[in-house]
Amino acid sequence: MTVCLYGMGRFGRFWAKELSRVVPGIQGYNRTAREFPEGVVPVDFDTLCRADVIILSTAISSIEDVLKHIAPRIRKDALVMDCCSVKVWPVEKMVELLPPETEILGTHPMFGPDSGKNGISGLPLVLTPVRISPRSLEFWRERFASLGLAIHEMTPDEHDREAAFTQGITHFIGRILGDMGLRDSPIATSGYRSLQKIVEQTCNDEWQLFLDLQNYNPHTEEMRSKLDRVLAKMIKYIHS
Repeated sequence: MTVCLYGMGRFGRFWAKELSRVVPGIQGYNRTAREFPEGVVPVDFDTLCRADVIILSTAISSIEDVLKHIAPRIRKDALVMDCCSVKVWPVEKMVELLPPETEILGTHPMFGPDSGKNGISGLPLVLTPVRISPRSLEFWRERFASLGLAIHEMTPDEHDREAAFTQGITHFIGRILGDMGLRDSPIATSGYRSLQKIVEQTCNDEWQLFLDLQNYNPHTEEMRSKLDRVLAKMIKYIHS
């Protein structure tokens, strides 16, 4: 079985390296020149399209264009999975644009190069099975579990609702705190140190990821509205 990861950005390189521990000979493809991590074999586009399994690690906002690019060329019986931080949008596009024979598995590794820098064992990974045989699903469930990950199966909408009020709000608050330019202090409390860690784990990511998290998750607008109401209420209490 050949497995190829499309997209060697910051997360793609990190995830490919982790997967290489349980997927021998994993391949990687990127449209532009990139440094590939040890254990990942660089391949060209034709080789990517011949893979049995294609893992898409691209920006949420680019997933539609990527699918249109690969759909006419991939093996009809391939398995395609994404790694997007939202699930409703990419799943809809995979169903719409991929051949009807192609298996589809939505995934969201709920970590990245910063939160997983000390190891990913025990961290969550969401699976959203779309169009996949029980055998294929169990195979990949076992592969991910062998990395020590905590596997959670959800529908795309269940994932996006949960993610809006966990990951979405964390990135939103992290960007606010980062924009405030919070500095270290000799009298910083442990709570303040925790806020600094939030900034570190969110502001090192691409700005496009933040925008995509807010714009492509159908539930983040509700999250921001609730946050806005609570902040207004707190300000009112302070001045009352």
